[in-house]
Amino acid sequence: MTIGKIIDGKAFAATLRDTVGEGVAGFVEATGRKPGLAVVLVGEDPASSVYVRSKGKMTVAAGMESFEFKRPDSIGAEDLLDLIEELNHDERIDGILVQLPLPGHIDEAVVIGAIDPAKDVDGFHVVNSGKLATGQEALVPCTPLGCIMLLKDELGDLSGLEAVVVGRSNIVGKPMAALLLAESCTVTIAHSRTRDLASVVHRADIVVAAVGRAEMVKGEWIKPGATVIDVGINRVTDTEDGKARIVGDVATAEALAHVRAITPVPGGVGPMTIAVLLRNTLVAAHARAGLGKPEGL
Repeated sequence: MTIGKIIDGKAFAATLRDTVGEGVAGFVEATGRKPGLAVVLVGEDPASSVYVRSKGKMTVAAGMESFEFKRPDSIGAEDLLDLIEELNHDERIDGILVQLPLPGHIDEAVVIGAIDPAKDVDGFHVVNSGKLATGQEALVPCTPLGCIMLLKDELGDLSGLEAVVVGRSNIVGKPMAALLLAESCTVTIAHSRTRDLASVVHRADIVVAAVGRAEMVKGEWIKPGATVIDVGINRVTDTEDGKARIVGDVATAEALAHVRAITPVPGGVGPMTIAVLLRNTLVAAHARAGLGKPEGL
C-alpha cells in the first residue's frame, strides 16, 4: 500500500516569508520607509491575543513596522469605527487587520466595510470580494490564497482538474472556489447539507475541506491519487485519557492510503495564513506607493 505525501506547509511558509523579506528590503530602498501593518484587537480572548503576538513578531522579522491597537471588549461601535478611520488615513500604515471575532454588540460586517479596500489585507471587504469574484486584481483572503500556493507547488498547472470545496464561508469556501475557477478548475462548492457528500468528494482531483467539523471527510471518500488541502482546526478530547488534540476536517490517517498528497493539521495550511498576510501587506504597500507588483509574489 502506498502512503500519500504529507505537504509541509511550515517549510513553504518559511520560504514565502523569506521572499517577502527580500521584497520588503527592496521597498525600503525604493521608498525610504518600511511597509506598515496595523492589527486591532478588541477584548482579551486568549487565542486571539496569542495569534496577534505571533503576527507582530513575524511582521517585524520580515522587516515591516508592526502597529498594535488593543481596545477593551466594552468599546462602542462608533469608537472602533473612529479608530479604523484614523488608520485609513495614517500614511505609515499599508495594511489594516481587525482580529475576529468581535464582541456581540459590534457588527463585524460594518467594521470590515469601514476599512479602506486598498488596506484590507484580510481580503474580506466587499470590494475585494467582488473583484475576486469577477476576476479582477484584488487583495485575497490569506487562507485560501495560501491553499492555492500549496496546490500549485504540488501539482503545477491546475487547469482542467475537478475541485470540490467543502465549506461555503466568506472567509475560506467562497474565495477558494473563485481562486480555483481562476486556475481553470471545474469547481463544486459542497457543504454539510450536500446530498451524498461522499460521492461528490470522491470525484474530485482536488479536495479543500473547510467545513469546521472534526474528521468529517472520511478516507474512503477520497478518489485515489487526489490532493487534499485540510483547512480545519478542531479541538477534540480523547475519551481514554481526556487530553485535547487538534485535528482537521479530514480523517488524515484513513486518507493517507488514498491521496497523492495531503496537508497535515497542524503544520499544513495554518503557517501559510500569516505568511500570506505579510505578502498581502507588501502587495498593498507597493500599490499605495505606485510601484508594480512585488517580484515573485
